[in-house]
Amino acid sequence: MKLLISFMVTLLVTLGAAAQSGAYQLGDKVANFTLKDASNRSFSLSDFAKSKTVVLVFTNSQCPYATQYENRLVTLSTSYASQGVQFIFINPGTGAETLKELASKNYNFPYLADDSQKVTSQFGATRMPEAFVLNNNNGEFTLKYKGAIDDNPQAESAVKNNYLKSVIDEVLANKTVTILDKRATGCMIKKL
Repeated sequence: MKLLISFMVTLLVTLGAAAQSGAYQLGDKVANFTLKDASNRSFSLSDFAKSKTVVLVFTNSQCPYATQYENRLVTLSTSYASQGVQFIFINPGTGAETLKELASKNYNFPYLADDSQKVTSQFGATRMPEAFVLNNNNGEFTLKYKGAIDDNPQAESAVKNNYLKSVIDEVLANKTVTILDKRATGCMIKKL
């Protein structure tokens, strides 16, 4: 029995590592990608070449963790927009969220659908919400951070560490990013 359990644990760890082995790592250049919003308009990463920083958030309104973070993320987006930070929400093609629901959000930034999960896989996103900070250097985007938004998904008032905000501040100030990878807490992204 111990041998069977040991084998299963090893198999799960190996499969998990293999699933993310092709994903971007911190410091990697990010290739251009194109996704569509609920109105069938295409958006490419290259469309944001004038932004200093792009923050991708893999999310879905059907995930309770994502809904708890929604207002925090919209507030961050509004706070940093004048500083050249572009937020983009990406639905990783999971859950029952429809295009109509996506359109009803009326965010001041794009909310895109990754129905094929190609972009989700490229980034190695595994949870919702999960943030990825891309630094723009003359139109080339580099991954600077991936992971959690902060340290308390349940209560915004109890947050002690605002990981995403700190990283954005460091990137904008051309400082070395000191928070590199904090595991996101949230709903698992189901692979299609």
